[in-house]
Amino acid sequence: MKTDSKSVPASLKKQSSADDAPLSIGVERYYTREFHDLEVEKLWGRVWQLACHEDDIPNVGDVLNYDIASLSYIVVRTSENEFSAFPNACRHRGRKLVDCRKKGLGVLRCPFHGWSWSLDGKLKEVPCQWDFPGVSEATHSLPKVKTGRWGGFVFINPDPDAQPLEEFLGDINEHWSTLPFERRYKAVHVAKKLPCNWKIAQEAFMESYHVIATHPTLLLEMGDANSQYDSFGTLSRAISPQGIASPHIDTELAGEPFDDTTPFTAYRHPITGDFYERLEEDRIRLTKKDGRNGIFDSNAEPLEGELENADQHICNWFGGRLTPDMEADKHVFGALPVAEARAQRAAARREQLRPLMGDEIDKVCDAELVDSIYYSIFPNISPWGCYNPIFYRFRPDGDNTEKCIHEVMFMMPVPEGQDRPPAAQIRWLDMDDDYMEAPELGRLAKVFNQDQLNLRAVQQGLHSVPEGRVTLAEYQETKIRHFHANLNDWLGL
Repeated sequence: MKTDSKSVPASLKKQSSADDAPLSIGVERYYTREFHDLEVEKLWGRVWQLACHEDDIPNVGDVLNYDIASLSYIVVRTSENEFSAFPNACRHRGRKLVDCRKKGLGVLRCPFHGWSWSLDGKLKEVPCQWDFPGVSEATHSLPKVKTGRWGGFVFINPDPDAQPLEEFLGDINEHWSTLPFERRYKAVHVAKKLPCNWKIAQEAFMESYHVIATHPTLLLEMGDANSQYDSFGTLSRAISPQGIASPHIDTELAGEPFDDTTPFTAYRHPITGDFYERLEEDRIRLTKKDGRNGIFDSNAEPLEGELENADQHICNWFGGRLTPDMEADKHVFGALPVAEARAQRAAARREQLRPLMGDEIDKVCDAELVDSIYYSIFPNISPWGCYNPIFYRFRPDGDNTEKCIHEVMFMMPVPEGQDRPPAAQIRWLDMDDDYMEAPELGRLAKVFNQDQLNLRAVQQGLHSVPEGRVTLAEYQETKIRHFHANLNDWLGL
């Protein structure tokens, strides 16, 4: 940041540590029913959690059901600028009142027997009221769940004694002062079911330590081990510099980094010197430095040639599905000095955003436009910083301890002088679906596919960890340590 061409905001210069956070954690929290039930009782039943975006229910009477583990809630827009939330259960025989998003409702009516409530939760109608002498508005209205709003998002908290949302979040607004979320709209929303506990999925996106093995194609342009990690109350942050090569690479092997490679069809590994070429979908040739070669499928299974082993993540990247744009893509910046490469990237990004932001974009520093600045807000959301639109949410898939839902949203700036576009509808991907089936994710779908290769294997491997504990890095896994310190506090551990 010292070489930035613009003034860097004070929030990016802030630093802190997580010295009191655990360096090892027990594996039982990732799969046992007892730990899951403890989370339902003491976390999901008590914590502030993101339920939806205001634009998901834009009109009075619009209703959305929010499910977390075994719990279910209704979020209702009750007026132009007010929202209410209730348990998603009929007070007659417990049927869920809402199964999916609804528009323009005048009442909340149970589909089973027809009991209904006003949008403010007051009991409105009970068919054959004479048969329920103990039922009245006073006894059987829907109990309100606390709601709060931040950045255009609606949060709920089932705990009636919970502190206000503003106190829970603390001074997080300083981290999004350049482009607050109130000035953004939801341009993309994809939800993918994954074969792992929600914490495993979330932790996979909390550090850059995994880049060297999981995303090696990023090593030439990302300072993975140069990342900065900080934690602030309910918030944690990583800043991974772009436009700078990883300190892991062998500069002699890398040579001119882009002389014989492309982002999606050819790659020389800057540590091993191995050269991977995409021949066609699901078919990759690997050539070693000594000339030996072999052909592999996208799962790194050998098909022909002398070699028996290849990097699974690289084979997935180059052998997996591509769009025509990806096949034609080329490296833009080449091997430039760090400051020049970063300034060039930032300049290109400014021009890309100028139609949306106008000349305001000229005040934004290079780091905010170039670097990967990714936050986590306890317990389960990960909004990226500055002009990066990525926003993640992770949650259990029902009551299953070893399955979860990974949601990806792109929160884009509202074009200058224009009305807010409508919020994107959610696209669902099932457990075995390829992230590339959501083309709106762009090249991130390829990154997610590499991440996905680890998740099922982590979930399975945790059952066999010696001594039942995993070990965390003191610095590079600061965000994970900070998360588990907060989780332990909430669960009383």
